[in-house]
Amino acid sequence: MDAVERLYLDAMMEDPAAPGHSLRPQLLAGARARRRPAAATAAWAQPYAARVAAMDALLTSAVDDDWSRVIVEGWTLQELVAHLAAKDGLLAASVGAPVLGPPIKAADSLGRTSEVQAYERARSPEQTRRDWRAQADALCRHLADLPATTPATLDGMEVAVSDHLLARGLETWIHTADAAKTARLRLPDPIAEHIHPTADLCARLLPWTMLLSGLDGAGRTLCLTLTGAGGGEWRIALGVQDAAPGEPDAHITADVVEFCFLLGGRGDPAALPADLAGDLSLARDVLTAAPAFSGP
Repeated sequence: MDAVERLYLDAMMEDPAAPGHSLRPQLLAGARARRRPAAATAAWAQPYAARVAAMDALLTSAVDDDWSRVIVEGWTLQELVAHLAAKDGLLAASVGAPVLGPPIKAADSLGRTSEVQAYERARSPEQTRRDWRAQADALCRHLADLPATTPATLDGMEVAVSDHLLARGLETWIHTADAAKTARLRLPDPIAEHIHPTADLCARLLPWTMLLSGLDGAGRTLCLTLTGAGGGEWRIALGVQDAAPGEPDAHITADVVEFCFLLGGRGDPAALPADLAGDLSLARDVLTAAPAFSGP
């Protein structure tokens, strides 16, 4: 059995205060019986593949009421899963992997999401879950033969496919947490070996989130310390054109999971439990700009 999936399934615990219509222990037992490990893929793609397996473990326990409940962005659980499939399909198309679902007409995430959601609304939630999982597995299998540095484009951004896939893994992780919260379930975090590369992506995005937010970080350097399993320390040049970081102008220390979720659009930058030092205005600007790339 996949170690990460075992971690998720064995650690699923129902909130004692959960209402009677939430996921029940016998349904979780059913998920254990039907679990599927993450698809075979490249080592660098495993953080994403593990998030897919974890989300699937949660979805196989959903009952009718769970699928029709609004989770986030005004979307039901079925529509949320269709959204994940839509973005995974766009990344698949960019690297030549099979694309499932309706033919691609819109090349942007929101447009493609609308297409796939309209297609899936005419189908059962179980069919939607299978479509999403099949798309994710097809992408994983294709990536097994690709270098991590292969260029890929999603929403007009061309970067290494490994970075796009880490972003897909982060979004899948966040939406798994969204669904679990609605169902009143507590889920453990990913293993440290999968959190760390995700945190590294979040750290490397900070110069770009600053730029996108209209803040000029040129010539400034941040020392970012993320605590907890999978954390680490990064010295980051905050200008996108800066050749290398210098001596830190500001320091931020925060929990690694909370910081990743902040980049993913969960949490208030002003309320993030963090220790700031040095140029406090710069540190606050970095946190305020952090969610700039987050979206549906």
